[in-house]
Amino acid sequence: MAKRIFTEPEMKQLEKNPNVLRVSERTITYHPSFKRIAIKEYQIGKFPSQIFEEHGFDLNVIGKKQPKRALQRWRETYEKHGEEGLEGERRGIGNRRTSTKDLSPEDKLKKAEARIKYLEAENEFLKKLDELERQALKKKK
Repeated sequence: MAKRIFTEPEMKQLEKNPNVLRVSERTITYHPSFKRIAIKEYQIGKFPSQIFEEHGFDLNVIGKKQPKRALQRWRETYEKHGEEGLEGERRGIGNRRTSTKDLSPEDKLKKAEARIKYLEAENEFLKKLDELERQALKKKK
């Protein structure tokens, strides 16, 4: 989470930039088209700070390290998910669990059966591991 808190005038300045979708006190949500352009310009050799400045950002407002951090994050997303990954907000998506509320009774049953099968396999593995450890201890004596 950013330590930087934008003032009201800074937020208004950022909102005027066509490359910005939203601004809060702590975050800037960049337009997907800007993300794509920034990645392409970076690939041809431009520096992150140069790209941001050329697209109307004041580094004194957003922070001097922000362009490098943002481009790093966008490039990783682009490599994993392609251009579609840059379209929406992806922060935190990988950590979400699927809700069982939305599942049908049949799907809940399948999920429970799969969990039981997994736990049974895990128990068997642990039993075998325990037996191997006992055999190793007997050989040492």
